[in-house]
Amino acid sequence: MGMAEEVRAEMVANVWKVVAGVGQAVAEGDTLVILESMKMEIPVIAESDGTVDQLAVHEGDVVQEGDLIAVIG
Repeated sequence: MGMAEEVRAEMVANVWKVVAGVGQAVAEGDTLVILESMKMEIPVIAESDGTVDQLAVHEGDVVQEGDLIAVIG
């Protein structure tokens, strides 16, 4: 079992849609959350296989660069 992976925001954006749920198995490349910034949709993807241990955002939230979005264990 590897270390938990923290998925963080790469820019200031609105959380448009939360796709994955806590406890859900995800594969590398799966979309976790869709952010919206300057009328563009930006998918936040899992960078490794695992299970979503934590979701730190909700639809409608505003995230800043570096904010925690999810933890994949």
